[in-house]
Amino acid sequence: MKQLVIISGKGGTGKTIISASFAAIAKNKVMADCDVDAANLYLLLHPKIQETHSFSGGKKAKIHSDKCTGCGECLNVCRFEAISKKEDGKATVDFISCEGCAVCSYVCPVEAIEMESSMSGNWYVSQTKYGPFVHAKLGIAEENSGKLVTEVRKKAKEIAEKNNSDFVIIDGPPGIGCPVIASLSGADMALVVTEPTLSGIHDMERVVQTAQHFRIQTACCINKYDINLNNSNQIELWCKKNSIPLAGRIPFDDDVTKSLVQGIPLTEYSNNHAAEEIKKVWQNLQRLFFTKER
Repeated sequence: MKQLVIISGKGGTGKTIISASFAAIAKNKVMADCDVDAANLYLLLHPKIQETHSFSGGKKAKIHSDKCTGCGECLNVCRFEAISKKEDGKATVDFISCEGCAVCSYVCPVEAIEMESSMSGNWYVSQTKYGPFVHAKLGIAEENSGKLVTEVRKKAKEIAEKNNSDFVIIDGPPGIGCPVIASLSGADMALVVTEPTLSGIHDMERVVQTAQHFRIQTACCINKYDINLNNSNQIELWCKKNSIPLAGRIPFDDDVTKSLVQGIPLTEYSNNHAAEEIKKVWQNLQRLFFTKER
């Protein structure tokens, strides 16, 4: 069983479109959406939720009013200004502002402050016409998304092993932060989807370096390559110089937008040039998996 994570370094490169297309053409696989801060793969896979699990990413301070003496020690140490006084002089916590650092609980002289788990979101196990799908939704302004990514990947791998699946296809988050690292950890290959823009090139280089730091085999594909051929050539030269296989070049096509409006993966919606190139990318990735095994 191979784990392929599709990342981008930045948002808007077409990562989810390619992930959904792979879901439509790959056989015997499990899908996972690890972009938990802004999950959208479900819009194209139309999952039917079978299991719902709550996720607690951290703890928040809770003040027991019956113990609080109103001494103000907690107010003095809270650097996030999450604690204030009520009309009766006792302290209260703003859960949104609280960062869960727990300093207030340590300084409270009467032990009136308790750190309790707070629900940060949910993760789901679903069924789609393309196979099993694990995805999640992080609450607004909630943190610890890397932990939630780990939960999603863990369950996807568990289902793949149980079903004897060949692949886990992971739609990863943008950037190079904690959620990306959690998506990459233990993966067999990372496909970096980039676009021929200056920001696309810059962020591609950063995320490739991130993947290589964790010794993940990396390939690259250029989406909308024909909107700037000079930049596309620059990307190809950089990949060649750094021994990064170029898995494909996908042209710009209006059918991509039409497929999104219809909520259908591009490779199922159309047999146009862009769809055919995505199929070639998938074939090239399978060859890279085979080459790695040899």
